[in-house]
Amino acid sequence: MEIENHTLITEFLILGLSDDPELQPILFGLFLFMYLVTVLGNLLIILAVGSDSHLHNPMYFLLSNLSFIDICFISTTIPKMLVNMQSQTKDISYIECVTQIFFFNTFAGMDNFLLTLMAYDRFVAICHPLNYTVIMNPRLCALLILMFWIIMFWVSLIHVLLMNELNFSRGTEIPHFFCELAQVLKVSNSNNHVNNVFMYVVISLLGVIPMTGIVMSYSQIVSSLLRISSIVSKYKAFSTCGSHLCVVSLFYGSGLGVYFSSSVFQSTQRRMVASLMYTVISPMLNPFIYTLRNKDMKGALGKLFTKVASSPSCINDIRNKLLLGSVRQIL
Repeated sequence: MEIENHTLITEFLILGLSDDPELQPILFGLFLFMYLVTVLGNLLIILAVGSDSHLHNPMYFLLSNLSFIDICFISTTIPKMLVNMQSQTKDISYIECVTQIFFFNTFAGMDNFLLTLMAYDRFVAICHPLNYTVIMNPRLCALLILMFWIIMFWVSLIHVLLMNELNFSRGTEIPHFFCELAQVLKVSNSNNHVNNVFMYVVISLLGVIPMTGIVMSYSQIVSSLLRISSIVSKYKAFSTCGSHLCVVSLFYGSGLGVYFSSSVFQSTQRRMVASLMYTVISPMLNPFIYTLRNKDMKGALGKLFTKVASSPSCINDIRNKLLLGSVRQIL
């Protein structure tokens, strides 16, 4: 097959989850349902946190940011997959593929940073409660999140610039349901050694270091809880940490497994199923994990539903409170 320069390649072919035409309507309905549930669930968390003044603290500020990132994260991949299923095509343009890679890596990195910052927030709240408002002040949280955005912007941009130097064959097939960087590099016809080295260095730094911070935070939390005699206090602390630990286990367990166990996941289908866990399932389950075991969130959601049911015009008030709450968190 003749090799074309990347500048002449106009599209790739995404193989998707299945070639069976009878499964396409079922998969379309399933992923459309999961996408809508994810967007609605995370949007409700953002609205609940923004509309309830009792939740205007660092813990829920980080949670609302995580919900926003999860909406963006799943919106990077699923809409294009749904369009291809509906139109029964597999093509994705080169520009769309590069855009997917850029935003996917950006939002995945932001998820990573936010989960780490949330673990540190729980560490400070449990181990240093008297200094919590000083250490976890809103301005510091906002500056850290801004710094994370800047870091991930440049990391993702370097990935794209390096990929732009690669060559691909006409009609290149990507064995995935979206343009995942690792899979795109594998189908390149040129030397991608630099790309692979940079990718695994970034994964190591942005995966291992934050994970180490999470483990250290929870080791200190456990050590502190063991010295507490009150069973009620222990249960309350474990309850607030349990939701975060579930999300961390789901995200890191599947995400790092995809990249670091390529020798184990030889099957393309098994690799895509593993990818589904952290690209689709994790963002969908996060709202349920954080609300079902959190009395404050359930109370805020109840108030939100009551306001909407009693007065449709309160939507504008909720929006104004959401914007005002965001400004106050930063200031």
